[in-house]
Amino acid sequence: MKTFFKSSIGAIIFILIIWSCQRVPLTGRKQFVGLVSNEQMMSMSFAEYKGFMDTSKVITSSKDAEMIARVGGRIKTAVENYLIQNNYSQVIDGYQWEFKLVQSKELNAWCMPGGKVCFYSGILPVCKDEAGVAVVMGHEIAHAIASHGRERASEAMAAQGITQIGAVAAGVYTGNQQVMDIVGQVLGVGGQLGFVLPNSRRQESEADKLGLIFMSMAGYNPQNAVDFWKRMAAAGAKSQKPPKLLSTHPADEVRIADLEKQLPQAMKYYQAYSGRSK
Repeated sequence: MKTFFKSSIGAIIFILIIWSCQRVPLTGRKQFVGLVSNEQMMSMSFAEYKGFMDTSKVITSSKDAEMIARVGGRIKTAVENYLIQNNYSQVIDGYQWEFKLVQSKELNAWCMPGGKVCFYSGILPVCKDEAGVAVVMGHEIAHAIASHGRERASEAMAAQGITQIGAVAAGVYTGNQQVMDIVGQVLGVGGQLGFVLPNSRRQESEADKLGLIFMSMAGYNPQNAVDFWKRMAAAGAKSQKPPKLLSTHPADEVRIADLEKQLPQAMKYYQAYSGRSK
């Protein structure tokens, strides 16, 4: 009887995993995301973002802050137009975009589910100019568009054997503290939570590829990406602790080689979209 019960539960979980898969726009990779809903992720994301901004020194009314907003707006518009035109509009349902610059020496930037973007002032010298900002912006927005946060949370929940799979998969908020803890660990920023579930190298490589295309769609030359990541690698080599943007990424030489391979495809988007995005 126990064997039957265990096998039945296993079969149910397997079916739910299959049912809970979707494909990432542009790359077509199938991913497992269904154990936590978009609504859950975005609700906690918006609260976490507000809390972080309320306790941070947000830079406003400066050329750098204006640049962050300008680049973010261009990439947002280009990506949204592409998704709508290619029947992926559901990906951005409920998005409430924000682009903020905060005072921090850290070489970092991030985008939460729902389009909540934060740049740290410390990364701007490495970005060097607007094109460099577009490289980082495209990469971080790619994480959100590709639902990497939901993917990490769903995988963590499955690994811990959370039993309320059906309710969570249906997008019903259950009040399960275990679920909330895992989603919080995915969204945690600035060391406010005990730890943050890292992106996998697969997700980072995917964000590199998508980010290259997204910046191209917004009219920024993707060739700038190779130069930016070389500068970022050099900055990481000088510090004892690598920047967070490099902590779970592929080796620098692998990343740069991959970006160079992807440039011809990205240039097609740049040539097709650049005239419309300015």
